[in-house]
Amino acid sequence: MLMRNTQDRFGFVAIFLHWLMAIVLIGLVILGLYMTRIPISLDKLKLFGWHKEWGILALMLVIVRLAWRLLNTTPTLNELPWWEKIGARAAHWAFYFFMLAIPISGWLMTSAAGLPASFFGWFVLPDLVTPSEQNRILFAVTHKWLAYGLIATFCVHVAAALKHYVINKDEILQRMLWP
Repeated sequence: MLMRNTQDRFGFVAIFLHWLMAIVLIGLVILGLYMTRIPISLDKLKLFGWHKEWGILALMLVIVRLAWRLLNTTPTLNELPWWEKIGARAAHWAFYFFMLAIPISGWLMTSAAGLPASFFGWFVLPDLVTPSEQNRILFAVTHKWLAYGLIATFCVHVAAALKHYVINKDEILQRMLWP
């Protein structure tokens, strides 16, 4: 089992980070959609705390994932038409944008609300801005729409992977499955 990427496929570390991030982000989206729709209660506040903690973890993981991506070979897309290559690269960089921007906007929102952002009780992130209701609302709206952008990108990504597997019957999807 290869740890690093090759020209033909992703290595174990990239595959592991891909699927770990997918699970964490899908869980965060589901939790975020659920918790914002229930009435205020102690349970809702607990869910918000979990959402922040897992969001901080997602931010840490995407920094590791981005560093790994920049320090490794990216498998080629030679078998794809030029427009699919551009679409694939654009979608991947859109994912990195959303994976960075969403937790940062959540951190900004938490700071603007004057609330602590604890990482599973191990440490508390510093505030990025001073408390401000106007900024809290701005960052909350930004956070929500960035999440919707992530959901849309995810849907396109999954549809493209399934198209390659079911219709094209090529090896694009298999390169990101366990070796």
